[in-house]
Amino acid sequence: MDNNENNSVAPEESQGVLVATHKVVDNVPQFTQELLNAGVQFGHLKSAVHPSMFPYIFGTRNNVHIININLTVEKIDKAIQFLQQCKKENKTILFVGTRFPVRGLVKEVATALKMPYITTYWPGGLITNWDTVRSRIERLKELEKLTTSENWEKYTKQERAIMSRELEKLRERWGGIQNMEKVPDVLFIVDLQEDNIAFAEAKKKSIPVVSLVDTNINPQGVDYLIPANDDSVASVSVILHKIKDSL
Repeated sequence: MDNNENNSVAPEESQGVLVATHKVVDNVPQFTQELLNAGVQFGHLKSAVHPSMFPYIFGTRNNVHIININLTVEKIDKAIQFLQQCKKENKTILFVGTRFPVRGLVKEVATALKMPYITTYWPGGLITNWDTVRSRIERLKELEKLTTSENWEKYTKQERAIMSRELEKLRERWGGIQNMEKVPDVLFIVDLQEDNIAFAEAKKKSIPVVSLVDTNINPQGVDYLIPANDDSVASVSVILHKIKDSL
């Protein structure tokens, strides 16, 4: 039985942490307020909850589970500490976010950190069948080099058109990881439900995963989970930018 279900969410909490409104409350740390303003605390309907997420739920409001924002801040800090250490050790962090609204954001943050990214769709076998993936990346590099060389003009117009179309498709699929020399050391997944195949491949190869986890998601196996609303672009944005600014 959910011990939180009888908890109603008050507009203000005694410790000064705002949970369910966007009103500014005294003594709330700036980053916590930014998270609240972005709606990070809003989970899914009670009926959609995954039982393993109950420890991260403060209560309910209008039949929607409210995430404990204090735990979100705590988990973000732990994830940042881990990612900072990874960066210090020159490890590769692959950012994954294929849901259309967050694609640009994921690319922006990964590019700023000089890390690879997947934003269109997860190509099955990227981790578990790396040799095949690497061959496609090499083909991408080969075509890019060819199109900028003097030899490009030696091909017929039709041949160039065919290769240009192939190059465009390869860039769309592999462009974000074309400089990745090996399987990544860490995966950062924005939407665990959307990119469950990426998560499964990472787990199969014992690759650590950092991920946002909403109240409807099974968090089992996530090494560094961040309890948060993963449906809102504003929510994803404030968390990703915090991570970017911290690395």
